[in-house]
Amino acid sequence: MNDDCVFCKIINRDSDAHIICENEKIICFLDIDPINAGHILIVPKIHCSNLEEVPEEIAKEIIRTSQHVIKALKCVYEFPGYTIMQNGGNFCDFGHLHFHVFPRYYEDGFGWTFGDSKFQMYNESVAKKIKAALQI
Repeated sequence: MNDDCVFCKIINRDSDAHIICENEKIICFLDIDPINAGHILIVPKIHCSNLEEVPEEIAKEIIRTSQHVIKALKCVYEFPGYTIMQNGGNFCDFGHLHFHVFPRYYEDGFGWTFGDSKFQMYNESVAKKIKAALQI
């Protein structure tokens, strides 16, 4: 645990949150700045900032919990789709790994943005480099 981490404080009950569920590996709570109603964060209880640092059993628990969260959201809201999102490295804004799960609606304003050169990054050379580095 990290005493300065906002999510570690929630896990330790030193800060308030609207907790949805938890077990020994993860905790889920409402995002304080939601994209849409029902925006939930799934957070591992161990402090780490990158997906590649988290033990595989916790990564599996995050995916399993995502499935259950989506099913619950479908019982509460009517939506045509959903998004699961995670930012790593320097883009992990809280310094603690977390996954966003939230309902999506047509015209909700959320979306990806791309520069003009996005298609220059889609080619066989890029695929070969990544394939050669992949270790599974």
